[in-house]
Amino acid sequence: MMRLVTRGLMFGNLYEVTSPALVTRYNRALKHLTGKQTKLSEFHVDISGYSPEIGDEFGDLLYLNPNGCNRQFILLSPQQKTAPLLEAKFSTSRSILHQWIEANEEQLFALTTRDAVMGELDNSVYTVDEPEKLFRIRKIVVEADTTEKHVQSGDDLAAKVDRFLHEEDAWWDDVLTAEMIELAKKTGDITRFPLKLERQEYTQDNFYTEHFGGLYIFRDAQVPAAIAVGSKQEIGPLPITNFLDLSDRNEIAAFLDLNGLTEPIVKARDDVAKAIIRQRMDFILVDVAADAGEDLTGIDRRALRGIARRYTNQLPDEFHGLNELHQWLENHAKWPQINSQHPAYFYSIRAAQHPDRDLVNMLLAQLTPRDVRQLFICHKEAFYRAYRTWGDAKREYVADFLANEYLIDAAGARHDLFGPEPTTEPDDENEYERILPDTGPWGAVRRG
Repeated sequence: MMRLVTRGLMFGNLYEVTSPALVTRYNRALKHLTGKQTKLSEFHVDISGYSPEIGDEFGDLLYLNPNGCNRQFILLSPQQKTAPLLEAKFSTSRSILHQWIEANEEQLFALTTRDAVMGELDNSVYTVDEPEKLFRIRKIVVEADTTEKHVQSGDDLAAKVDRFLHEEDAWWDDVLTAEMIELAKKTGDITRFPLKLERQEYTQDNFYTEHFGGLYIFRDAQVPAAIAVGSKQEIGPLPITNFLDLSDRNEIAAFLDLNGLTEPIVKARDDVAKAIIRQRMDFILVDVAADAGEDLTGIDRRALRGIARRYTNQLPDEFHGLNELHQWLENHAKWPQINSQHPAYFYSIRAAQHPDRDLVNMLLAQLTPRDVRQLFICHKEAFYRAYRTWGDAKREYVADFLANEYLIDAAGARHDLFGPEPTTEPDDENEYERILPDTGPWGAVRRG
């Protein structure tokens, strides 16, 4: 895994903690939350304050996430908002933390100059020992304060100030005045710099969880469903009508289509669609070449074409289906007949522009594991698991590709792969206005 670490593909963009003052603040918060303290003098933390070095020191990768259920967090700086979330058990956790930090950034900046802010993503379920409990999680409440209770003290002082200003004869209450003075020593001037973190709630209707081998839950859909990564029989019944697993290709395709969750890749500009399909074909060729023991050092597209010729009979159906689609785009060849049973089907679609776009692309990444770029972008834990199973040649090729091709322009690559960020604004008239009605298994497509 060191290939990934050294190239910034694993544990990248973490917040560095090297100051003795920050280490002390972190330990104080850690003691409050877990009863433990680290002996490390330097470490890195993610958006939640989780440190992989401390997790290794404790022998507990969930030391800030007991039972993998209610994520605790330690903030040393609002700058942590740009860091990833490691060892995530729910796909919504990082988004919730990021939104909360942004909503309270000014207050958090003031608080973290004095102390660490610690808190919890409370979902009212304390353990997920049964699959049914996942469906009890509806709202996530973020509660936080410093180790010295600055926020609570600010609330107490605000209440006492209100009494002082509005209660009759409060001016003569020496005890009240003395209490206000003592609290103000801790909080400062709350009329100018209020120390208040709002108790905010976030809904969690559609999400992915690592529990029970991986489970996608779409409750807030016109046709709700749950999709298991492993065997649905091993999980047992769930309180939802449609319960599928990744082997139910037709049913998953129908679910995505009925809810308008996906669109064909060919909806992108011709040059973008061709590049995406061509790259996915290359990844499949690399997979075949690696299995055949080929040397992948410095391999380019010309060499990959040679591999395609040598291993024609060993190329999987995914490759042939994508090649037909590429020929349709490139040379206006015959429209390929690719239905949901075809291995290339899920390689030919992407999430539509809607609020759950990232969740759907995450699901599609697991349905198209040969596309290592999408797997890395959309589902890093699944990518790391797959990476551990590959041979050395493929590991080196993929690490080089992601470092030299993807990371150079990650935002541009994401835009090409997944389209613009979802918006509620109506679409402007554009070049895709002229379409063929009801053409092909992906719906309407552009005229050539």
